[in-house]
Amino acid sequence: MRACLVEVIGVQPSRTKVKRRKAFSERGELARSSNALFPLALGESIGDEMGAKSVDLTRGALPGSAKAVGRTTQEGKPTARQSNENRAVPNDRRKAVSPKEVKHPGIGKVVPVNEQAIQLALPFETVEESAQAEPMAEMDHQPRWSESCVDPKSEDKYEYAELVTMESATSFLAMAFQKVASNKGAAGPDGRSIEEVRKHLPKLLPKLTKELLRGTYQPGNIRRVWIPKGGGGQRGLGIPNVVDRGVAEAIRMLLEPLYEPSFHEQSHGFRPGRSCHTAIAQAKGIMEEGYEWVVDIDLEKFFDRVNHQRLMARLAERVKDRRLLVLIGRMLKVGVVMPDGVVVSNEEGVPQGGPLSPLLSNIVLDELDAELARRGHRFVRYADDCNIYVRSERAGIRTMTSIKAFIERRLRLKVNEKKSAVAHPDERHFLGFRLRRDPLEGEIEVLLSKRSKERLAVRIQELTPRGWGKSLRECIRQVNGYVVGWIEFFGICTTGEEMTLHALDAHIRRRLRAIQLKHWKTKRTAVIRLIRLGVNTKTAWGSVYGGRKSIWALSHCAAVDRGLRNAYFAERGLVSVLDRWRLKQPVIVAPGPQPVAPG
Repeated sequence: MRACLVEVIGVQPSRTKVKRRKAFSERGELARSSNALFPLALGESIGDEMGAKSVDLTRGALPGSAKAVGRTTQEGKPTARQSNENRAVPNDRRKAVSPKEVKHPGIGKVVPVNEQAIQLALPFETVEESAQAEPMAEMDHQPRWSESCVDPKSEDKYEYAELVTMESATSFLAMAFQKVASNKGAAGPDGRSIEEVRKHLPKLLPKLTKELLRGTYQPGNIRRVWIPKGGGGQRGLGIPNVVDRGVAEAIRMLLEPLYEPSFHEQSHGFRPGRSCHTAIAQAKGIMEEGYEWVVDIDLEKFFDRVNHQRLMARLAERVKDRRLLVLIGRMLKVGVVMPDGVVVSNEEGVPQGGPLSPLLSNIVLDELDAELARRGHRFVRYADDCNIYVRSERAGIRTMTSIKAFIERRLRLKVNEKKSAVAHPDERHFLGFRLRRDPLEGEIEVLLSKRSKERLAVRIQELTPRGWGKSLRECIRQVNGYVVGWIEFFGICTTGEEMTLHALDAHIRRRLRAIQLKHWKTKRTAVIRLIRLGVNTKTAWGSVYGGRKSIWALSHCAAVDRGLRNAYFAERGLVSVLDRWRLKQPVIVAPGPQPVAPG
């Protein structure tokens, strides 16, 4: 091979790239013309396996040429090359490899001698030029590495990616506005309500479609609203304008089918067909396999710390319509109107409260899911709450250290060290629940977390104040509204919480008794009403007037418990939490007698 090159270029080839470039520039062979052709004759002296070959190479097709480097000096000499450009073909001293291991020279693999002519004919280009290069399929010689290195993609996914355009997004606008109207959200900074926008929707849609297709649509600012967090502090929500919410919902409806199939199966937050219940069920299944230590990772202010550059780079991998990317970028950069009217710029984070933010958060954290799966961890993630299950405390500490470094260095997010820990699952709060292995039966129990019980007690106290000024039935109606929704979520608790639910029913009834006694105002009136409800006269007078008792103390005395019994509140429509929970439990039917076989 070296003898052949001597005949072609007329100079002894050097061992290093720098010396070869210097030899080329001194002779001026490459500086004559950009269209100069060099016949490369590979004679029979190279090996018995190769015949005489001749390949026409332009000036930019040889390694070390100006085109290969991509930049030249004023004298026409090539500039210094990057580490990943124009890698030299290994000489015959290297260890021979089989043709199955043939790789593109840019990947740095050795190439057999009988295919070096094809390799030299390939275009060498910089990283910047590779994005504008023509597809490799148009070349006469298709390299073998292209079939093995390309990530497999389903045809359906590829076909749908071609449909993700601004034209497709505008076709979802009418449906998106119906979805926004069904949520009954508040108005944004412009003050326009959903009803006002709905009246002008027939005239608004054509104008909005035209601006979106032209790329001139500018989303408005978002309104900041602070709501209390369960663990203390406040959470900031961003409320966009109604029109902006409709546009964001249309984009979400377009992008969700593109990203949803590729999300990890252990991610449950803000995904169709998944919920907190599916996350708890999967965590329960992992614990049944013996993973009884949890690495509880909580991301601090996740929605406010999402890096815009990384997010847009992830979107650009699949979304090819630049108008969509520009529009999403504008939505991320809109100003935030604070409660005092000051507009604050937004350099990072996604507006928590918009229709598009849940999908964007899953796109960001999908990289974390892929890393956890690559390491072989058993985990469950719901939005920014991630639980990694391990077999020992030592493994949990090691996992916490490595994953924390990945999150902060790679994802550019921050782990909340106060809320993150390595502990047993029954000591941690995950989506309102805690998991524990029953010490007697060995089954995994789903129990209420301490924080959930505290929130429930506070809410019941707020719904049943001692100074309730309306009727008792109205108070019961409000309590029912909260209790029914609460049991729909926490109804997946196992039998370990049956006594807790029974105590909750008793506590609600006692608070309602205190309200009823407060409505009766005097003790004399209370005694008369209790006697009418069937309480013994002596018992009623003795219980109510027996010592100085407060309203709360009277609400649990014998006469009041007998007069305002459970049926009294059931007749007025009070829902029993325990009865609702029992209806949600699977019904176990005892097997009947086995039929006797004849004969």
